[in-house]
Amino acid sequence: MSDNVKLYRKIADAVADAIEAGRYRVGDRLPTERELAEQFGVSRPTLREAMIALEMLGMIEARHGLGIYVTAAARPAAPSAEIDFEIGAFELIEARRLFEGEAAALAATSITDAQLGELESLLQRMHVEEEIRGEDADRDFHLTIARATGNGAIIATIENLWDWRNRSPLARNILTRARGMGLEPRIVEHRRVVDALRARDPAAARQAMRDHLERVIEHLLHATETEAVQRAQQETKARRSAIAKRVAI
Repeated sequence: MSDNVKLYRKIADAVADAIEAGRYRVGDRLPTERELAEQFGVSRPTLREAMIALEMLGMIEARHGLGIYVTAAARPAAPSAEIDFEIGAFELIEARRLFEGEAAALAATSITDAQLGELESLLQRMHVEEEIRGEDADRDFHLTIARATGNGAIIATIENLWDWRNRSPLARNILTRARGMGLEPRIVEHRRVVDALRARDPAAARQAMRDHLERVIEHLLHATETEAVQRAQQETKARRSAIAKRVAI
């Protein structure tokens, strides 16, 4: 396989090859994510992206409390071409952690009072807006910091990383699951970034941004766990049942 194939795709293809070769049959349970991550020598985010990609192809299914089961003996006859070229949400966040950490450090040396005021307004929007509009404010927050660097290449790179969230089916799938888990704007983490920028402290701004995006990765891992999704669904069902009972009284 070509060296330029994304790592999560190599893992997904290796598991799919094993299924098609009959090593795992329909109805069989795959090794746990921990075991697979150790087998392939990859991180949890990379393994999780590989499993979700296989779910999207209909080859496996994660069952609450039971594990990951094979549901198809072969890949689709004509899989969507975009599966071959998409970027996963974990890949995006890892790239953002690298680029946006350095962008925040550079912005700390050149950000204006007007731009700091804009960041404060966006923090308020993230706090009071409903989830989708809050995500828009989150994007504007990060792009404002990119623009504060005054570097066109940095601005374009960070804009492109954010735009990939919508262009990539795999990224959309993972982020939608996170939204379903109640992804909330991290006001405290964003506040640390703003405080470091206001202090004109590049090292603190870099660390605050990197810490924030590291926690985003952890949230996505939690949000895509079968147990977490199932628990959220059960809680939602219980709330709806309670409301229905009160209405019926």
